[in-house]
Amino acid sequence: MRTTRRAFLGGGAVAASTVLLPAPTLAQGKARVVVLGGGFAGTICARELRRVEPQLTVTLVEVNPTYTACPFSNSVIAGLRDIAAQRFGYDAVRAEGVAVVQDQARSVDAQRRLVSLNGGSTLGYDRLVLAPGIDFHWGSLPGYDEAAAGSMPHAWKAGEQTLLLRRQLEAMADGGTVVISAPANPFRCPPGPYERASLIAYYLKSKKPRSKLIVLDAKDSFSKQRLFQAAWQQLYPGLLEWVSLSNGGKVTKVDPATRTLVTDFATYKDDVANVIPPQRVGRIAEIAGVSDQTGWCPIDPITFESRLQTGIHVIGDAVIAGAMPKSAFGANAEAKVCAAGIAALRRDETPSSPKLINTCYSLVAPDYGISIAGVYHPLNGRLADVEGAGGLSPAEAPPDFRALEASYAEAWFRTITAETFA
Repeated sequence: MRTTRRAFLGGGAVAASTVLLPAPTLAQGKARVVVLGGGFAGTICARELRRVEPQLTVTLVEVNPTYTACPFSNSVIAGLRDIAAQRFGYDAVRAEGVAVVQDQARSVDAQRRLVSLNGGSTLGYDRLVLAPGIDFHWGSLPGYDEAAAGSMPHAWKAGEQTLLLRRQLEAMADGGTVVISAPANPFRCPPGPYERASLIAYYLKSKKPRSKLIVLDAKDSFSKQRLFQAAWQQLYPGLLEWVSLSNGGKVTKVDPATRTLVTDFATYKDDVANVIPPQRVGRIAEIAGVSDQTGWCPIDPITFESRLQTGIHVIGDAVIAGAMPKSAFGANAEAKVCAAGIAALRRDETPSSPKLINTCYSLVAPDYGISIAGVYHPLNGRLADVEGAGGLSPAEAPPDFRALEASYAEAWFRTITAETFA
C-alpha cells in the first residue's frame, strides 16, 4: 500500500503539543522522525535521514551513553583485543544535527504517534523507526535464565558478558573443558558461534593446550560450514569438536549449579560454558505491536515499514528479512534503504525498489579470515537472493590469502564503525 505525504504528516498536530524533550527542542511544523535504538541500524538511519532530508527533525533514543559493538567481540573473548576498541560514542551523530536522547522507550502509541520514555518525556513523531535489536527467550531453555547467565555467560550482547566469558577462560586450568551451546535459527549473526569457537580454540591451543572445546549445536548446518570445518581440521585437530543436531547436539537443559548441559543423548560437564540462548525481537517492538507470532517483525522490503503498524519502520536484527541474515552490515544496508524510503514518502514519491548487500567476515585465527557476501532484492514481499551475486571465500586458498582476508576483516570493522559513529 502506497503511503502519501498526507499520511506521512498525519497526526502531527496532536503530537506537537505533547513533546517534552530536553534541548534541542523539536521545532513545530517540521516533519519529525524518532529512531529507537542506537546500534548499527538505528544510528546510521538517523544520520542518513539528516543527510537525505536536512529539514527533518530526527531524534535518536538510546539508553546507553556508549555503544559496545558485537562484531570483533569474539576477539576480546580470546584475549586478542581490548574491549575499549569496541566502544563508540554519539558526539559525531549529534554534530550532524541529530538530537540524541539518553533514555529508554517505555511505550508506543501508534494511533496518536507518541513514544513515552522511562525518564518521563513524551516524543511525538510523524514516522517512527525501531531498531531494537534482539532479546532472549529467557526460560525457553530449561535452567537458563538471567541469573544463570551470571555463571554461564551468553556474551551475545557485547559488554560485561564478553569480559565475564574472557575471565572464565583465563581462570580455567589447563586441561579443562569449554562447551558452547549454539541455538536454532534464526538468531543474530549466524556465523558468530563458529567464529567464537575458532578463536577460543586458538586461545586454548596457545595458552592451555591440554584443554578441549565442544560445540553443541541445535542445527545440522551453519553459515560458512565447509570453510570453518576445513580450518578446524587444519588448525585445531583433536581440540575442537562440533556435535550436530542429528548427533545429539541440541541442548535441552542446563544446570548452572552442577555445571552441566544436557542433550537427548548425553550430559556434558563443563569448566566454562557459553550458552547462546534462543532469541527474539527487542521488547519495545512487541510493545509497539510490530512483531508477530514468530517473535520477529514482518516488514515491507522496499521501505521497511511494518506490515502491522502504519507509520512505523523496523530495521536491523529485529526484522523478518527473508534470505538476508541478521548482521551488522545487513543492518547498515537496511538503515539506508529505510531512510531513502522515508524521504521518498515525505516527497510523495514511490520509493525505489532497492538492492541490499551483506558482507560478513569471520576470523578462524588472528591471521586466518573467511568471508561470505550476498546481494538481495524485494521479491514476493520478502528479500531474496539475487542469483549469481555474492559468494564465499574459495575453499582452497593459500595461507597468504587467508591472512589477507583477516586484514580485510579488520578494515571492514573500521569502515562500518567509522561510518556509523565517527
